[in-house]
Amino acid sequence: MLTIPEARRYRDKGHIKFVASRSCLVYGRKPCDPHHLRFAQVRALGRKVSDEFTVPLCRLHHRELHRSRSEPLWWKKLGLDPIKIAAQLWDRTRSFHPPETGTPVGLPASALPLPDLGAKGGAGRAAGETGKKPQTPQPPLPGPSDP
Repeated sequence: MLTIPEARRYRDKGHIKFVASRSCLVYGRKPCDPHHLRFAQVRALGRKVSDEFTVPLCRLHHRELHRSRSEPLWWKKLGLDPIKIAAQLWDRTRSFHPPETGTPVGLPASALPLPDLGAKGGAGRAAGETGKKPQTPQPPLPGPSDP
């Protein structure tokens, strides 16, 4: 008998907090609610989809979306691909790279196309990067013989 594995539903409070810190995908408003894309995984009795399928929406748009009859149609009307955006946000919380600065003109800060971190040179980290904050050299403290 062939068994079909159940889709994993990841839970990550840090990722949810990161998504909530972003601006609304529709108009760029803050604060935001993390919205789980209900159509991203098959339904499971009483369980939300995985946290990897979460995007930021302001309270107004979050409520509007939940009242809509078709979530995919709601996103299509806006011309947004929430699965792609959710994947970029998920990748961002899984990397050790600091966030890129600057937002493309005409996009809300949260809708920025997050950089393709794999395109920077394969393995991710440049040689010599440790992920730790570099220390600034400090001048020596004056000793007893210094004026």
